[in-house]
Amino acid sequence: MELKQYMKIIRKKIGLVAVIVLIACAAAAVKSFFFTTPIYQAHARLLVNQTALPDGQFSPSVGTLQTNIMMINSYKVIIKSETILSQVTQRYPELNITPAQLAGRISVSSAENSQVMDLLIRDQSYVRAAQMVNAVSTVFKEQIPLIMKVDNVTVLDKANEAAAAYPINNNPIFVILVSFVAALMLAIGLVFLIEYLDDTFKMESEVEAVLGIPVIASVPKMTKEDVRPSRKRVLNNQGVGEGQHATINQ
Repeated sequence: MELKQYMKIIRKKIGLVAVIVLIACAAAAVKSFFFTTPIYQAHARLLVNQTALPDGQFSPSVGTLQTNIMMINSYKVIIKSETILSQVTQRYPELNITPAQLAGRISVSSAENSQVMDLLIRDQSYVRAAQMVNAVSTVFKEQIPLIMKVDNVTVLDKANEAAAAYPINNNPIFVILVSFVAALMLAIGLVFLIEYLDDTFKMESEVEAVLGIPVIASVPKMTKEDVRPSRKRVLNNQGVGEGQHATINQ
């Protein structure tokens, strides 16, 4: 089948394709604007740079890079511990969150062979997420010297509560665009499926293409109006010498 034939099949069902695409785009828009709760993400950055305490309680191996990287793995666990998060909830009661809930919203990551830790917190309010991530960063920095006997954490970047925030789980334009492409592909596939399952001939060229012989006659489609005798037709069929008459159909 040539490309022209494919396009011809699609043009025959262009109305069906348009309806499916419009319904899919409208549904995606309604869900994005009215039924999706926006989630915001706030970010803080910590630097682990090993420095020995003046009292010498902890004697690191001259603050090597490898030691700092290995300590980051421990810090990822400590920052989500009950010890740290309970301090956060007690010091910042306005956050109105429990340590367990806070632990479930924290994500800690670090690039390979990097001394930088990225702390992420998600919430339905960006300002609240920024307040939480800053609170956790501050408490963590203060508690590490007491826990690890070394003061080697610096808060590089705090979350800006006044920054412009955009939800991370809802991009209506992108969702509608994806829905448009998916619906278009689905609609075209449905059109070809309908065409494949339809064994009837709609045009003379289809008969000639399948049978390989020319069409010499065809019977046009007739409606009820075509077969109903009209008054004009009755008058035309009137015999010679007969007077005009009217008929009433009951």
